[in-house]
Amino acid sequence: MDKIDHIAIQVKDIRKAVNWYMKNFKCDKIYADDTWAFLEFQNIKLALVVNDQHPPHFAIIDDKVHSYNDTVKHRDGSISKYTKDLDGNYVELLKYEDNN
Repeated sequence: MDKIDHIAIQVKDIRKAVNWYMKNFKCDKIYADDTWAFLEFQNIKLALVVNDQHPPHFAIIDDKVHSYNDTVKHRDGSISKYTKDLDGNYVELLKYEDNN
């Protein structure tokens, strides 16, 4: 069964958004810089992104992502490929390097 890893939403200011989520919800900050942040909730992760870096999307763990063309290696070591569903929503197919 495929697993949703995270949902990504676009925000205007990463640091302000991280502070707001940390203050209002029980979550842990995995990573944050000026263009991207990753927050972990009990049941899912939330990516906060700026609009010129990533589209709003959700990510599904896909162990076959290495077999696709046009994959991208991210700063956290993960490999992914963006695709769109039938209605034009972005879906990120994702594999973390430690997911053998």
